[in-house]
Amino acid sequence: MTRRDAADWVNALVRADVRATAAYHVADARGMVKLDAMENPFALPAQLQSLLGERVATAALNRYPDPQARALSASIRSTFGIDPRWGILLGNGSDEIIQMLIAGVSGPGCCVLAPAPSFVMFRLISQWLNVRFEEVTLRSDFQLDVPAMREAIRLHRPRLIFLACPNNPTGNLFDEASLRAVLEAADALVVIDEAYLAFASRDHTALLDEYPNLLIMRTLSKLGLAALRLGYLVGDPRWIAEFDKIRLPYNIGTLNQVAAEVALEHFDVLDAQTRLIVSERARLLVRLQADARLHCWQSEANFLLVRPHAASARTVHAGMARRGVLVKCLDGGHPLLANCLRLTIGAPPENDAMLAALDAALAVQS
Repeated sequence: MTRRDAADWVNALVRADVRATAAYHVADARGMVKLDAMENPFALPAQLQSLLGERVATAALNRYPDPQARALSASIRSTFGIDPRWGILLGNGSDEIIQMLIAGVSGPGCCVLAPAPSFVMFRLISQWLNVRFEEVTLRSDFQLDVPAMREAIRLHRPRLIFLACPNNPTGNLFDEASLRAVLEAADALVVIDEAYLAFASRDHTALLDEYPNLLIMRTLSKLGLAALRLGYLVGDPRWIAEFDKIRLPYNIGTLNQVAAEVALEHFDVLDAQTRLIVSERARLLVRLQADARLHCWQSEANFLLVRPHAASARTVHAGMARRGVLVKCLDGGHPLLANCLRLTIGAPPENDAMLAALDAALAVQS
């Protein structure tokens, strides 16, 4: 019998579609102004860092975490005013919650549906779980194409629909009438992803009373706790109980639970940082919309989407990187994002550096 090497085993056992894809790419931002990943740019103040160190020092690292993260769940409920009627399910970031949701509804013929362009993990996790994923292109103003959504629902009969609102990477809120139209047309579970809620003018929890097929997904990452990888799902306890069966045991580590509890006890600090980001967004929006060399869209998130008129977005991106500023080039990701860049809102000095690098990169091509 011929002895097979690892490559033979991989080719024989790993799915062909997995072998054909690349691992999720994260750009190396060492030594750069990092404005590519929608992170909060502010560290915790020294006093809060000291308190966090004291609490972490006494954590029982020899024991498994609280499997339900009860103290943290209670803190989230209190901090964000979540009605006691609704259940809460914690995940290791929104990504794990997306994985639980898709796994929970998957089966023969299952389809997941989402608008496009939108959060890439809706598609990637569906692919990883071998679940069919269909997308419906947004209108040119980045709003939901309701007739197209209705037709896709009729044609594909999805079991799960994701709606990111505010949407990533476009930054806009979908109008409420369109959201209601999808909810009413869908014989499916609809999940509204509110990852950027902290920067938006509207939330959607009131819709939970009207639509029993709706769940709300959120994250603490954009509030300045990205390193903790904490997301949560809100909705009818009967939904939450079913998806909790799929959640891996002890999915939220003790240190993450403790750190999040400390941060939420001092939510005023995170809230002040959020208000500064929103203020900086307004400042950058005025500056960028006055620049005749590009178009800048309104945003309800912690980033701005821009499209150079004449210059190549890829060349501008490379030029900014050479000047020490990393942003996200979206060109090639979707036709609606052709020649677009996504600029995360940073701290004021970072934003000034970004504006200078963008100006210089555009000037080279003018």
